Amino acid sequence: MEAGRLKAVRWGLLALFVALVAYAHWWYGIRHHFYDLTIYRLAIDWWLDGHDLYTFTKPDDTQGALGFTYPPFGAMVLVPFALLTKNAAVTVYAVIAVAGLLVTTYWLVAPVVRRHGWSLPFMLVLSTVVFSTLEPIRETFSFGQINVLLIVLILADLLILLPRESRWAGVLIGLAAAIKLTPAIFIVYLLVSRRYRAGITAIVSAAVATLLAAAVAPRASWDFWSDTLWKGDGIGNKAYIPNQSLRGLLARYDAPGWLWVLLVLAVVAVGLWRARRAALAGDELVGLTIAGFVGCLASPITWIHHLYWFVPALVVLVDAGRRWLAVLIAVTVGVGMVSLYDQGLPVDPWGKGVLGFFIENWYVLLAAALLFALPIRRVDGQTTSGGAPASEVATVR
Repeated sequence: MEAGRLKAVRWGLLALFVALVAYAHWWYGIRHHFYDLTIYRLAIDWWLDGHDLYTFTKPDDTQGALGFTYPPFGAMVLVPFALLTKNAAVTVYAVIAVAGLLVTTYWLVAPVVRRHGWSLPFMLVLSTVVFSTLEPIRETFSFGQINVLLIVLILADLLILLPRESRWAGVLIGLAAAIKLTPAIFIVYLLVSRRYRAGITAIVSAAVATLLAAAVAPRASWDFWSDTLWKGDGIGNKAYIPNQSLRGLLARYDAPGWLWVLLVLAVVAVGLWRARRAALAGDELVGLTIAGFVGCLASPITWIHHLYWFVPALVVLVDAGRRWLAVLIAVTVGVGMVSLYDQGLPVDPWGKGVLGFFIENWYVLLAAALLFALPIRRVDGQTTSGGAPASEVATVR
């Protein structure tokens, strides 16, 4: 009876938490009004009307002219959203985004819950609600960003296909890299962690998708690969505070380009070394999380909605018993500390002091710290999601 009352209390508190978060989401609203989804649709409409895809621009008061910056295969994937009415496109996107959050949460959380003997329904509800509060998740939905599809493809490959030694392992990562270039970091991750077959499959998959796009849209493909990619126009101002990459941090302080190159080389070397150690130890979750942070830190532009990797980082920290750090991340990323502080271009960044520096660049610094703070566990007898019974998990020193 006592256990039953305790269970009822826990579920009651969870229901209260869900209600509070639901109210917070309602209060916050869709502040960006699916801005990126709108750009996708306008650019594809421009393209389908016979114009050159990469000549499309949309004026932005803060960042100047924004354009379509994904490879042509990404444009092909987005065509259905342009063919639908605006309301229908938003509805379809919302369904995909919510379904993506639910399925990826299950993939990440279920193995940990089973290992610890916790209630799966309770933890899935709690985790989904907590993840929904994180600013990268909110921003992804509010902007209507394609990141949600990319995350599903990457996690399906690494947590489902790869552990099962599927011959298709690597295909989804390759497709993600053909849609948008940033997931290519996971091809490197596969290769450095000695999953050569999956890595080569990912390369072939990306190449096939790219060649398909070239066959369908030769002009757009030539424009992108010969010009647009190298110019980097239309992606936004690097110094813009929501750019939480190393390049963004340094641009806000007018640091020289050579310093960025040195820091990127260091982050890539150290980060991929730790990701490789995790993968070889059987800890796929830590490996992919570190690889994700490496990609975000090294990229010239990493908007807040790119930083999904705080989600699996929370799962790892809770699983490893470092719950104080998980709470710190959940609270600071959940309240959107960077955006609350300042969202525009930096004005007198040197005058903001040490506290201002930490707040303004919090996600960059936190991602860099997690490259070292995430514990690597040696896993024997992995399940299909890279988990293992608690007795078979040990921290690698």
